[in-house]
Amino acid sequence: MKTRDRDVNMTLLALACALLMLLPLVTTFDDLLTAWALQLGANNPLQGIVPVEARMVVGLLGLAGIHAAASGSHLVVWDGAGAMHTLFISWNCIGWQSLVLLGVSLLTGLRGRHSIEARAQVIVIGLAGTMLLNLLRVAAVAGIAARMGVTPAILFHDYGGTLLVISYLFLFWMFVQRWILGAAPSDQLEVVS
Repeated sequence: MKTRDRDVNMTLLALACALLMLLPLVTTFDDLLTAWALQLGANNPLQGIVPVEARMVVGLLGLAGIHAAASGSHLVVWDGAGAMHTLFISWNCIGWQSLVLLGVSLLTGLRGRHSIEARAQVIVIGLAGTMLLNLLRVAAVAGIAARMGVTPAILFHDYGGTLLVISYLFLFWMFVQRWILGAAPSDQLEVVS
């Protein structure tokens, strides 16, 4: 394994360990920060994204056979018995934390002499994949609420989402290291005839 690949993997492993150790504290502190931000109105720019994301999640849930509807920042899902569960999606639930983790991993993973084209591909794939992951994560929370109840959905929201993001980042870097970045020019051996 190349040094650059090891650096990315070690950065992801360190982030994963730190997040897992601090997960209960991070979740509690995150809820407190969310409440403060809502009171201060700091959420308004990101909250504008939520209605669009909620409609996309409704589409994903429809593909999975779950009856759902969205109105603004609220998502409604119906369980098998016809009971309605209303979920509120705040700006804090749309996945900005996973974008920060992606950014940190990009700083480590794109060091070296990679072409601008390769760097751009990695960034675009990383951003698109992270946004899709966040849509799937929110859809999973709503699906769990519809199929298993609100308590399991809250547990998945608070803890499962973090594990999902960490798993995604490992898979993402395995993919780009193998198929896009390959060996950086500085890592290749020069053959002289």
